[in-house]
Amino acid sequence: MEFPFDLAPVLGDRFCVVDQHLRPAGRRGPTHRGDLEQQLRTVIDELGKASAKAQGLPAPVTSAARMEANRHVLYILRDADGRGTPKGAVIGFLKVGYKKLFLLDRNGAHNEAEPLCVLDFYIHESLQRHGYGRELFQHMLQSERVEPWRLAVDRPSEKLLAFLCKHYGLADAIPQVNNFVIFEGFFSNRPVPPRRPPPKRAEEEIKPYSLSERDFLREETEPPWPFNLTSGRTGGSPVRGSLRPFLLRRETPDGQTDPRPPDGRTDAPQHRRASSLGRAGR
Repeated sequence: MEFPFDLAPVLGDRFCVVDQHLRPAGRRGPTHRGDLEQQLRTVIDELGKASAKAQGLPAPVTSAARMEANRHVLYILRDADGRGTPKGAVIGFLKVGYKKLFLLDRNGAHNEAEPLCVLDFYIHESLQRHGYGRELFQHMLQSERVEPWRLAVDRPSEKLLAFLCKHYGLADAIPQVNNFVIFEGFFSNRPVPPRRPPPKRAEEEIKPYSLSERDFLREETEPPWPFNLTSGRTGGSPVRGSLRPFLLRRETPDGQTDPRPPDGRTDAPQHRRASSLGRAGR
């Protein structure tokens, strides 16, 4: 694929790796080259359109705007020798990126994984079957340090499936419910995520008895009369305590009410009896 500008300052060497920052190869240091960035965006957009047309897709899945919005990596293969045009030409590209997926194994069990995914792959029609596709794919595998059976392929075409089977022996696909295709060996030697132990219940702090609770435990209830006799009074007289207000006043033989309390005491100190036992003897 040819372009009306020189591709050397835009793509650099034979393999150009582009990420979400869209830095052209000719940009060095803090110097801003807006023309090179715009040319790189043009290359990416045109490659995306050509890939969508070759696969029969309604819209491109690769564009400069999509690259900026996602953490994908674009491997671009260009004709550095300048054969056919002095400005060079682009042979094809391969877009990959990590995605978090739920995949089924052979037993139908769901597995959460985040593999490197092949998202778009295109070689110009006039340059197919010349080994460029395998050269580009192999360069990506070495750069990403991944084995081909560890990849997940997004909506592969029949040509791509035939390519993977021919060059890497990936023929036994594991059916999935999404648009991705994985092959036998994807789950082999994959580390099993450690099982997390169930969370422990927080141990409640053992609180000591509060002061009011301790006072309540030490409180002694007073037994009812006449068991509440106290020895602190002279003669050991019984103390009726709370029963005293409920006792009726005594009446004298002449029918008058005795103003003295039932225990024989009077308000005057000189008439007080020593005890109720002395009053009974009288």
